[in-house]
Amino acid sequence: MSAETVLFDYWRSTASYRLRIALNLAGIAYRAVPVDLVAGEQRTAPHLARNPQGLVPVLDIDGLRLTQSMAILDYLEDTGRLNLRPADPAVAVKMRGVVQAIACDLHPVCNQRVAAHVVELTGRGTDRAEWMRHFIRPGLVAVEAMLDAVGPYAMGERLSQADLVLIPQLYNAERWGVPTEDLRRLTRVAETCAGLPAFAAAHPDRVHPDRGA
Repeated sequence: MSAETVLFDYWRSTASYRLRIALNLAGIAYRAVPVDLVAGEQRTAPHLARNPQGLVPVLDIDGLRLTQSMAILDYLEDTGRLNLRPADPAVAVKMRGVVQAIACDLHPVCNQRVAAHVVELTGRGTDRAEWMRHFIRPGLVAVEAMLDAVGPYAMGERLSQADLVLIPQLYNAERWGVPTEDLRRLTRVAETCAGLPAFAAAHPDRVHPDRGA
């Protein structure tokens, strides 16, 4: 592996999206290498050599090949590139609760390969959207109640890992037609983060503006 930082990602992957935000915040220049999940490139031998799980993102950095977006976020924290973990243990544990509610509970069941398998098992083409909406809305309602009541960010006055995980999931909600306008805390965080260049540059439409719905 070279000294160049390389991100293997997919434009609509929420895990990749959160990592693009992190790299932008850290000011780390990187070369993006797309892995087309719809075409099945994640299951090819070259990508499985990068990540035996056949998932994205994969980040080559510092002579290392890293997988799992939250582990990579922690690596960027531990190496001094980011400062998104609250110093107050009480706030930090609440932040981890929000992060895990999305990354460990909501995101996995709404993963592209999981939804595709549901369609395959049932033979109903409409099941994918139904499946997504069934989990996303209740999951975000729960997260809404876990956020700081005042903001402007998920955990209060400072940007944290929770914001990097939340914003991509809100993009996924919009994609599948899940209403969130009534969730005022989520909406407030989304509006705040939309004004940050690191978030705007990482948005899927900015990464691949020529892609369709």
